[in-house]
Amino acid sequence: MFSVNHQKFMEMDELSLREVPYFFIIDFLAEHVEIFKEHEIEESGLLVDFENFSTAKTGQPIQKKVQWESYPETLENFKKGFDEVQKNIRFGNSYLVNYTRKTKIETNLTLEEIFFHSSAKYKVFYKDFFVFFSPETFVKIIDGKILTYPMKGTIDASLDNAAEILKNDRKEKAEHYTVVDLLRNDLSMVADDVKVDQFQYIDFIKTRQKDLYAMSSEISGSIKPEFKGKLGSIMKKLMPAGSILGAPKPKTLEIILEAEGYERGYYTGVCGWFDGKNVDSCVMIRFIEKEGDELYFKSGGGITHMSRLEDEYQEMKNKIYVPIH
Repeated sequence: MFSVNHQKFMEMDELSLREVPYFFIIDFLAEHVEIFKEHEIEESGLLVDFENFSTAKTGQPIQKKVQWESYPETLENFKKGFDEVQKNIRFGNSYLVNYTRKTKIETNLTLEEIFFHSSAKYKVFYKDFFVFFSPETFVKIIDGKILTYPMKGTIDASLDNAAEILKNDRKEKAEHYTVVDLLRNDLSMVADDVKVDQFQYIDFIKTRQKDLYAMSSEISGSIKPEFKGKLGSIMKKLMPAGSILGAPKPKTLEIILEAEGYERGYYTGVCGWFDGKNVDSCVMIRFIEKEGDELYFKSGGGITHMSRLEDEYQEMKNKIYVPIH
């Protein structure tokens, strides 16, 4: 099926125990793990822009009118995988599945320009291979404390009372509860005293196409003694990220591989910066990848037994945007 790259996770442990700063990128299935020491980042064709760590100089201003076209698959095509997911939910194999699609896009922006001019909490451009602008933290580790911020549930911010509607929507709420519960359990594998510090707070995300509200929570715990300083072991335990997988994790992963019919690759993987002491990492969503001369945007959302086909199709399309204003 696929094999986790144990050797690379051991290498991450070795470096973090020695307090050597490095940047890491892990693909969705944890098969490909890339590690860059600080001096290697720039020469590897990697540009990083996080809140507390950036290798990016300012890009040139965009002197052209931005062109942006997307070509989503038909509803009929989307429905095939959606039905497969719903069938598994009805059988009790999963109660939340994050179903994603790959959409061809055309733009007059280069991946590098998208990196420099999009606004997001986490941005990475990698070797003209992919770019992403993610709003979602995976985990932070600060002085022996681990925190995660699952983001589940989005809504068009232009709707009247959009934030309230999102908070009270039965389907979105159920999805959010499930992911919070899942990540609380995940953190418990590597941390003690795990608790939900903030529940269902709303983030505002500005984009060129439309503004969105997204719903998040904050969960924290104290890293267990046997995981102290072992960043690779922590990441190996927590991958794939619960918020872009579903629950329960092993069976849901099987459903995803069957229903999606394409390889996510680095999309929905995790990357982060270890500064020698602490870690900030993100889930690689809002993701554009180059295949040959074509560009593809990968996006999706959580499916539960309450999901409506048309709504999920619309959400997948809503997320195909670039946050350049």
